[in-house]
Amino acid sequence: MACRIDGSNEEVPFLDLGFSPPSNAFLRQDQLSAPEVSYPLRLFAGRTSRLVQLKDDLPPESLFNEDYAYFSSYSSSWLDHCARFATEIINDLSLNHDSFVLEIASNDGYMLSKFVDQGIPCLGIDPCENVAEVARSKGVETHVDFFGDAVGRRLAAERRSADLIIGNNVLAHVPDPNDLMAGFQAMLAPEGVISLEFPSLMNLVDELQFDTIYHEHYSYFSLLSLECLASRHDLKVFDVTKLKTHGGSLRVSLCHQNAARRPTTERVAENRQGEVAAGLERDSYYSGFQSRVDRLKLDFLAFLIESKREGKRVGGYGAAAKGNTLLNYCGVRPDLVPYIVDKSPHKQGLFTPGMHIPVVELKALERDRPDFILILPWNLSEEISEELAFAREWGGVFVTAIPELRMF
Repeated sequence: MACRIDGSNEEVPFLDLGFSPPSNAFLRQDQLSAPEVSYPLRLFAGRTSRLVQLKDDLPPESLFNEDYAYFSSYSSSWLDHCARFATEIINDLSLNHDSFVLEIASNDGYMLSKFVDQGIPCLGIDPCENVAEVARSKGVETHVDFFGDAVGRRLAAERRSADLIIGNNVLAHVPDPNDLMAGFQAMLAPEGVISLEFPSLMNLVDELQFDTIYHEHYSYFSLLSLECLASRHDLKVFDVTKLKTHGGSLRVSLCHQNAARRPTTERVAENRQGEVAAGLERDSYYSGFQSRVDRLKLDFLAFLIESKREGKRVGGYGAAAKGNTLLNYCGVRPDLVPYIVDKSPHKQGLFTPGMHIPVVELKALERDRPDFILILPWNLSEEISEELAFAREWGGVFVTAIPELRMF
């Protein structure tokens, strides 16, 4: 597999998580006895671009379809984050009814609904019909498609150039990032802005966030690798902000290379220098990750096995894709974690891929009163522990496994 950015074949091994089914491929009861396909989950870093990427691809059509189980509107902290961003960017760019906003991977339309509320014309692009239908019910015009160069050129010809293009947590999901950037370049107005948010590779490595690795995420970006990609399409990064979302993300603002009104801020050089100082340009930064992940696996399994031996119950919270990566890599079946509660009705009644742990409604926690509540979406642990404060009535203890085993 060649580097997705520059096509080179020089690679540095990064991580091998064995074989795993797609992390959002939840199963119905009647599917549990049928064969389940698993795929290699291996990654490497490009020696020139420093992009971390999957070594073995699954076609996007097999991952993002009408049965896609992720809906973005089930995390209050994420909804608040989107609402704040919309308010800030509308003011910063002076967007109005004469503007045009495009969002890629718009999911159920929550972000764009904030622009619709302000009378700002917008369009969402998402490959999944089921989430697009929910977006349309909110008044958000949504096209079902995979965005790239051809779609960007067509939309620019049929409609108009975009004053703002939003791509939150979409970069990782794109098998051909050059095609995506070409679409952005074709669709962007001369002084327009592209705002991309993506989990920081540096955070992933420093805080052992290996559970954010799954087949839907083809690539894992740093500022260094994104700048390498953008420069190939006459785009430049003119601003970057560190965010707390998803365990540590970057919000990167891009524009055309010759955009007159978009001077580059000092934050770009500061963040670039920070990545260089941390070692992102050195092979050893990537090659040492595997042994650290393996140690975490042993600690997590030791906790679950000891709890089982002592007769203590462990209930899971949050049937997130990241949780499925953790459970599959560690081989955690229902004998150790008998169920996972989840707020989304789209997941309740299903079973996790690979380990076949049942996903149930929130009331199961109150009925079972487990000794430990394993929070799988650890990035939302503060929000979730407040939501589940009632567990303190029976002495329930919250547990997260990443970046290290923690009880609170």
